[in-house]
Amino acid sequence: MKYGMGYAYWGTTWKSDLAHYRKVAEKLAEFGFDMLEVSADHVYHMDEAQLKELDAIGKEYGLTISTNSGPAKPYDLSSSNPAVRKNGLDYLTKIVKNMAVIHSPVLAGAFYSFWPSDFAETDKEAAWERSIPLLRELGNVAEGLGIECALEVLNRNETYILTSCEEAITYCNEIGKKSVNILLDTYHMNIEEDDICGAIRRAGSMLGHFHVGEANRKLPGMNETIDWKAIGQALKDVNYEKGVVMEPFLKCGGEVGRDIRVWRDLSGGADEKTMDEYLKTSLAYLKKAFA
Repeated sequence: MKYGMGYAYWGTTWKSDLAHYRKVAEKLAEFGFDMLEVSADHVYHMDEAQLKELDAIGKEYGLTISTNSGPAKPYDLSSSNPAVRKNGLDYLTKIVKNMAVIHSPVLAGAFYSFWPSDFAETDKEAAWERSIPLLRELGNVAEGLGIECALEVLNRNETYILTSCEEAITYCNEIGKKSVNILLDTYHMNIEEDDICGAIRRAGSMLGHFHVGEANRKLPGMNETIDWKAIGQALKDVNYEKGVVMEPFLKCGGEVGRDIRVWRDLSGGADEKTMDEYLKTSLAYLKKAFA
């Protein structure tokens, strides 16, 4: 398994530039991580020189780059508007092609729709019917580039389209592309699944990416609301060897606090150095729990 971390952990904005990615990569390599998770929208807007620089950063620090997408509403593959759906497919196709330049093996996230959802439409059957053919097309492009598309199962407060592992299995089977699989997240599973470990085992070889965090999105081990040893065993049972990416959100305020709905500081007033220590401690904890 490759242990990873999202780039936005230290702040309250989704914005980033190459200097920030370099700073994060340096930290993660020093702490013992294997993977850096970057924004798909950033990858979309980078020119070739910037993409090559990001690729060089990953190589310099020995990190695989995973790409995370929570598309804006104009890119909604499930939209009732055909023009919006086409715009979404063009957007995601460009992202996947740019990912090839940075040698990113996985596009992860809820890109079957848009995020955060405003729930203006909640017809699940129609959303599936509209989005599945487009994801099949995206899967064809990704497959040709050796990239996987891992669809994230979210909780009921963030989507109505995929809220359980069982739904994701059915959805991916209807897409019918090996390059399109499932992203499970312990935070969302804690809300929606009857049995977190059972869901992992049901996903089996369809599990393409994995996000980890406590029930309130703190770092693994910060309050042990999740049975990490049991989860580690479930991942072993399905021979999982891909990304295990931490996605903690401790700081309130800004774009991140608004979108993730962090309404109080969960960091204990931590400065950057303390946030670093939290992260190092959590990685050691998780590796021991999964050993």
